[in-house]
Amino acid sequence: MSIQPPAEDLSTDVVATAAEEVGATKIEGRTPWQLVRMRLRRDKTTMFILVVVLFGLIMGITAPILSRLGVLDPFSGNRELIDVTGGGLPLGRFGGVSWAHPLGVVPGTGQDVLSRLVLGVTYSLGIAVSATLLAIGLGTFVGVVAGYSRGWLDFWLSRLIDLTLTFPQTLMLIALSPIVVRLLTDRFGVPEGDIANGMYVVGVLGLFGWPIFARVIRSQVLSIREREFIEAARSLGANNRRIYAKELLPNLWAPILIYSTLLMPQFISAEAALSYLGVGIKPPTPTLGNVLRDSIQYAESDFIFFFFPALFIAILVLSLNLLGDGLRDALDPKADR
Repeated sequence: MSIQPPAEDLSTDVVATAAEEVGATKIEGRTPWQLVRMRLRRDKTTMFILVVVLFGLIMGITAPILSRLGVLDPFSGNRELIDVTGGGLPLGRFGGVSWAHPLGVVPGTGQDVLSRLVLGVTYSLGIAVSATLLAIGLGTFVGVVAGYSRGWLDFWLSRLIDLTLTFPQTLMLIALSPIVVRLLTDRFGVPEGDIANGMYVVGVLGLFGWPIFARVIRSQVLSIREREFIEAARSLGANNRRIYAKELLPNLWAPILIYSTLLMPQFISAEAALSYLGVGIKPPTPTLGNVLRDSIQYAESDFIFFFFPALFIAILVLSLNLLGDGLRDALDPKADR
């Protein structure tokens, strides 16, 4: 007498055999990062903007190396290209544009505009990235602690955020510039010039840029702290430090990434505005801000010299803003695209 297998085993075998016969493929789950990459690849605009941003970052990283190798020459003047009797304007049409100087030369000095703009990307991106890291770090720390804590700590941290937002940032930057720079050089031994001025701009932008982000993180943590995995971590005896690092931060990487890409263009624009007001890195060291400031007085007589610095800043700021919007859509599939 033969023993027959259970009916459910027969049905399973039949389904598996039928799936193999029709060539069905096994459905595999995707990780969140795989879903994000898939959405980004489908968004052609964001992919193009990502290439532009990466090109700008590579330009900023390699510019000091190219300057040392002599490929870029942002400091040497070319007096023979300047009309000394004509107000120092470049000789030739379109601001002295030539094969040797594709974007022309600086009026009065004859310095290569392209070299100064490329090296200016390095300093402007360096200031923006440093200030963004400082603002994101402070905002994340204060937001996580305030959102997870209850009672007096949350109250006083929230009041600190409100107090910081009340200060007029631009006026504080101008008023405190000579005092803080002198303090950095005399008390802390920071070298005078570009390093002290750059540290001042980074510090002020970062210290005034974190409160809004802290509010965003606090609102996220207020929701996350009520979820089951937080209660499970508490019941297992996890302390606050472990909950911050292991439970809360991994669930906050999406707003941190998105806000970082939105904060960087704000700081690039802020550096340009501060350079126009005379606060920040001074010439001859180029930044996008001080190159644009120098070009404003030639907006009518040498429009090419004014146009290209403004174009560099506009492309960089616009690309970072669009990249932030694309990342927000990719990380939030429920958002309207």
